[in-house]
Amino acid sequence: MEGTVRTSEASAPPETVFAVAADLAAYPQWATGVATVEVLETDSEGRAARARFEVDGFIKRITYELVYDYDAPRRISWRAVPGDDIRDMEGCYEFRPRDGGTEIVYALRVEPAFVIPGFLRRQAEKQIVQAALRGLRRRAEEQAGSG
Repeated sequence: MEGTVRTSEASAPPETVFAVAADLAAYPQWATGVATVEVLETDSEGRAARARFEVDGFIKRITYELVYDYDAPRRISWRAVPGDDIRDMEGCYEFRPRDGGTEIVYALRVEPAFVIPGFLRRQAEKQIVQAALRGLRRRAEEQAGSG
């Protein structure tokens, strides 16, 4: 099954972009469609190791849990715990230094647990990825500007 991969450029350094992306509890403040995030477990560095998300889907509100891996400040990856709304999901952010800023690569593959035509699933993936990249870039640039 194919997924969606998009890139964006931020004027903030990779460490700042990574910190924003790793602060899951703040996602409802900047990530379009994310209603709530509850951090269920943290790793030895205090980052979310497992979190429950509630997002506004196209048709209904969707709840899912993700398990995270970190390679600071280069990569954050996640995989869904199969549940009522999401059968499978995996994704990652990669942060690459570029000309005083960061190239952000976002890859996402979602397999919902409910019936949805493939073209709609792919369209939803693309919209999720594009909105997340826009929000992450904006938030990281705001944080870098105030630091």
